[in-house]
Amino acid sequence: MRFLPALLLAAAGLVHAGPPAIYDEGADAKAAIRATLAEAEKARLPVLVVFGANWCGDCRMLDATFKTGPSAPLIAKHFKVVKVDVGRFDRNVDIAETYRVPLKKGIPAVAVLSPQGKLLYATEGGELADARGMGDQGVYDFFTRVTAAK
Repeated sequence: MRFLPALLLAAAGLVHAGPPAIYDEGADAKAAIRATLAEAEKARLPVLVVFGANWCGDCRMLDATFKTGPSAPLIAKHFKVVKVDVGRFDRNVDIAETYRVPLKKGIPAVAVLSPQGKLLYATEGGELADARGMGDQGVYDFFTRVTAAK
């Protein structure tokens, strides 16, 4: 009987833990972008900077699509990816602004950089803010267009 309270506390902790983080809230985003640019230069691939947050359902859907959806092989073949946490629109906002990504239009949002760090493309109109509504095929179609334009 004495194990029951411990078991209940452990179960309560699991319920409140929530889904795993997909964005590193403590990361130095500028350093992460620099490191990814260095990798991209060696690989001769552009960098896909993905702005989002752990609380964002559309960000979670986009992340899942990058890992297992039809977009996964497209993204893996054509980009080096770095994710930048924007918190509650109170983190790394300066980085988004540098790359002309208006976070007020919604997240997730992306910028595509050349391996040298030059901006090639940015979601300036909230194009991915409804990633769940777009579904796997809509996300795939979006990145097919972005890949063709780079």
